[in-house]
Amino acid sequence: MSKFGKIIPVISGKGGVGKSTVAVNLAISIAKTGAKVGLIDGDFYGPSIPTLMGGGQVVPDHEERLIPPVKYGIKYISLGFFLKNPDDAVIWRGPMFNKALNQMFEDVSWGALDYLIIDMPPGTGDAQISLTQLVKLAGAVVVTTPQEVALADVRKSMNMLRKVQVPILGIVENMAGLPLPDGTVVPVFGSGGGEKTAREFGVPLLAQIPIDLAIREGGDTGAPAACGTGATAERFEALAKRVLKEVNETGSPDAGVAIVN
Repeated sequence: MSKFGKIIPVISGKGGVGKSTVAVNLAISIAKTGAKVGLIDGDFYGPSIPTLMGGGQVVPDHEERLIPPVKYGIKYISLGFFLKNPDDAVIWRGPMFNKALNQMFEDVSWGALDYLIIDMPPGTGDAQISLTQLVKLAGAVVVTTPQEVALADVRKSMNMLRKVQVPILGIVENMAGLPLPDGTVVPVFGSGGGEKTAREFGVPLLAQIPIDLAIREGGDTGAPAACGTGATAERFEALAKRVLKEVNETGSPDAGVAIVN
């Protein structure tokens, strides 16, 4: 295994399904198991990891490689750290994305990792293809909401993963209903869509994460829900254990090999 350990991209078919939030909370929850974890914000067009993690500062080491910030037990890097204005748009073509993604691996002083989580941009374009050509992936975690408009896109993403021979570790159904104080659950975005899609593709439904104010508040304040205790943190901890189980049982056997030139 390389210094990057097992590399796990978190992907979605469309934006707005909570992919970055899941990636951050998953990385923190894996770190809670005692593993050495890194997190790359590969969503260059909408880098949100600095906000979700409460900022951070990157400094060069004696070899001019970047030392990533460390928080909540994980090392993380984002293009957002290098924008003069956080509201600036990143307007890049594919080759620029490829170069920047390569630098996230090679120019950052990661040390030895057990797992490297990558928050990918939504869709099935240059970013996803570039990543599969750059490194061997242990397997992908796919995030969706239960509604059909999200599922239609996520099915495209899963078909893409199969075409490029990346194992699908399973589906996370995010925003899976709004629990009310009386115990009922309001299906704001529908219900059962993630489970149905997982069954259609023959992959596990890794978790169903309900709409939770604590998740939103934690993301806005830079203190992700997985850092705390209670039901929400336990859901992400259960997700992390399931992901690691799938990585060990069905993930790519040569995952984490060195950069492909």
